[in-house]
Amino acid sequence: MSARDEVLARIRGALGDNPADAPPVVRAYREAGEHPPGSAAVVDQLVERLEDYRATVVRTRGADESVGIAIAAALDAVGATSSIAAPGVPDGWTSATPVCIRDVGTITPRELDRVDAVVTGSVVAISETGTIALDGSPRCGRRMITLVPDVHLCVVSVADVVQSVPEGLARLDPTAPLTFVSGPSATSDIELSRVEGVHGPRHLVVVIAG
Repeated sequence: MSARDEVLARIRGALGDNPADAPPVVRAYREAGEHPPGSAAVVDQLVERLEDYRATVVRTRGADESVGIAIAAALDAVGATSSIAAPGVPDGWTSATPVCIRDVGTITPRELDRVDAVVTGSVVAISETGTIALDGSPRCGRRMITLVPDVHLCVVSVADVVQSVPEGLARLDPTAPLTFVSGPSATSDIELSRVEGVHGPRHLVVVIAG
């Protein structure tokens, strides 16, 4: 018997003949933070964490037009001259950006590598860890478009900011292609020197709307 067979046999033995009758999992951990989702304290904590991770944070009102102006200014600030947007982002988010195409699922990785930036939404943000989650929905886009361009501009709604990891996970579909973003792509594996952009965008710009 291999180690895999042994592990699976133990699982089957623990579940018994009817897995539905398995005892409930004890969840003694903290399931919510002390601050409600979208509160000023939670948003301020998210901003602090993101900036500590060397992300650029922009605050703006929730209207699509103001978000679009903030996006255009942020892309100009990082020198992005071309961009691609997730198919489900509102038109107002890209209306002020002169060169921005919509992803229709046909662009190749080689073509995408010539695009400077990607614009997406998000599904939830966790302030304690400074983590933004994308779920592959039309507003978040395919995982490929968020990993190849050098700049990822992600819009986070204030209402989607929660304090704790359990709160964030409760808002996600575990069967979706989830991507968790905590600052720009970086590693310190090379002689303990931080190198950004190794396996994803070198720059993360977060527009917090609301």
